[in-house]
Amino acid sequence: MELTVRNLSVARGGITVLEGLGFTLAPGRALVLRGPNGVGKTTLLRTLCGLQPAVRGEIAAPPEGLAYASHADGLKSMLDVRENLAFWAAVFGTGPAAVARALERMNLSTLAARRAANLSAGQKRRLGLARLLVSGRPVWVLDEPTVSLDTASVALFAGVIRDHLGQGGSALIATHIDLGLDEAEILDLTPFRAATGALAQAWGDDPFLGDFA
Repeated sequence: MELTVRNLSVARGGITVLEGLGFTLAPGRALVLRGPNGVGKTTLLRTLCGLQPAVRGEIAAPPEGLAYASHADGLKSMLDVRENLAFWAAVFGTGPAAVARALERMNLSTLAARRAANLSAGQKRRLGLARLLVSGRPVWVLDEPTVSLDTASVALFAGVIRDHLGQGGSALIATHIDLGLDEAEILDLTPFRAATGALAQAWGDDPFLGDFA
């Protein structure tokens, strides 16, 4: 199941930040998005996942095929680790086996009965990413997935991504760090920056413009 983008333009706060973008993400492949802060990585990912409309262009994705991991971990603080994953497994229509696998793969088994509110920042991040493993969806869309993770946890998650690719899944990743995925392709978004987006980036964190990351 391919994710294909053709002549895509995306906007944040009514200002076009990227335009004329095109790529194909095939099964078994990873694509890493690069570019300076403000270039439009988050805006692009949100558009691909249907959280905001495109300005123009075409997005062809498998129906209900994308799983999105944003900056927010999306946890219910009063539920424990296992209950959080069970909630998402119910949402995605997977089952207890997927929950058990996610706990093991993200090194959360010993924390399964701990409330999410009592986790460290890194543990919360691992739990948030573990939702991908219970989604059953082939295309992972990841926005700075390693925030709050230590070196060992970054390597752990890179292994999870590699296993996902080996099973025919794919991953689109916005990140500034090297995940150690030598097989991943790199797409620099800088050449696709719209003139209005470049101007907005030059203005920085103007309260009327918001965050263009």
